[in-house]
Amino acid sequence: MTFYRSTPQRLSREELVEAARVSIRKGSASFRAASRLFDRTTRERVWMLYAWCRACDDLADDQDHGGALGPGLDPESRLATIRTLTEMAFAGEQTGEPAFDALGQLAREVPITHAMAEDVIAGFALDAAEWRPRSETDMLRYCYHVAGAVGVMMAAVMGVPEGDEDTLDRACDLGIAFQLNNIVRDVAEDDAADRRYLPVEWTVEEDIPPGELTKPHYRAGLVRIVARACRLASGYEASARVGAARLQFRQRWAILSAANIYGAIGRKVVARGDHAWDHRVRTSKAEKLRLVAAAALAAMRRSPTPAIAPGPSRRQLAALARA
Repeated sequence: MTFYRSTPQRLSREELVEAARVSIRKGSASFRAASRLFDRTTRERVWMLYAWCRACDDLADDQDHGGALGPGLDPESRLATIRTLTEMAFAGEQTGEPAFDALGQLAREVPITHAMAEDVIAGFALDAAEWRPRSETDMLRYCYHVAGAVGVMMAAVMGVPEGDEDTLDRACDLGIAFQLNNIVRDVAEDDAADRRYLPVEWTVEEDIPPGELTKPHYRAGLVRIVARACRLASGYEASARVGAARLQFRQRWAILSAANIYGAIGRKVVARGDHAWDHRVRTSKAEKLRLVAAAALAAMRRSPTPAIAPGPSRRQLAALARA
């Protein structure tokens, strides 16, 4: 299967931005809503970063902007394609794929690095290897790769310097919080696709046998596990809000809006209890508007309650991954 054109066509920046806008409109209503609050230049750069992340995810899972997983044939080849196209983008070469060419354009505008992108790709490598988290730290390491590392790239897009380690840690914390909320929302879908992102140790503590996680007679234990994951997410979100206070107002507003919207997903899952997976949890347009308005008030106050992450930080998780 060929994922990129043999005779790449060079697209203008405007064309790359438009392709990225279409991608985020199709792929993420929640993130698109928050992205509208950025100034135009930052918004366009955020869209281009999103487009690359989405394209990598779709290549890895044989999807089209999410939805049902594909048959997953030859995952190592798909991973190699992601790496090849990403390397080409950072080398300034045309790939013929708008999302990867957008990454190349972005790398010419802001100080994102190939190493940052490789941290994200490492998450797809874990999925390709059919990896399963045994401990809470394992789960957080996965969240670091697939979302926390994206938060670090987002921070670079917004102008956070590479040496501001604490703010980068907190940007990573927000990505981890987002991914934990995604995990609890998608438990049933992931289980149907034979994917497990909740720690084996947690299911053992609840006496849930392997392969029985979503069975009705173990639903009470699953509800407790999910609530535990959401408490972790809330702690990482609180830490991230401290870092968001250091950003410019519109950036701060956008980031706090995203935190509110993704946090609401986890809270809804917990509130629904054993009915959380009867239908996919979403936030309505009216709910999003209320959450964005609340974020505006929080952004104007600019003095969040001091907080630290409830688990390993970006630097600790990165060290574990490299070890």
